[in-house]
Amino acid sequence: QVQLVESGGGSVQPGGSLRLSCAASGGPDNIFAIDAMAWYRQAPGKQRELVGSMDYRGAPVYIESVKGRFTISRDKAKNTFYLQMNNLKPEDTAVYYCNRLFNKWNWGQGTQVTVSS
Repeated sequence: QVQLVESGGGSVQPGGSLRLSCAASGGPDNIFAIDAMAWYRQAPGKQRELVGSMDYRGAPVYIESVKGRFTISRDKAKNTFYLQMNNLKPEDTAVYYCNRLFNKWNWGQGTQVTVSS
């Protein structure tokens, strides 16, 4: 079973930036280039929501509220999936997770992002 580990979260002021990373173990090489992968987030008291995804070809798609601010990328050599977040807003505060877009693996522990002045 694939194990997902998210990292890179933290506390920043509005307008700040963070880069989240997602590492996978227990799966095939280039795992992030085989399946469509996605970033999700769950804010306190809310359901987990999709933030953006990248298909096996590397084409990203984002929800409207993060377009122009968030960028999904991957490093096949490092088997790592990234979420660059710029111009962060308080409403981006959440625990962020990575997983496949379809046929999800077990969820990792996520990484907390807090945006506050």
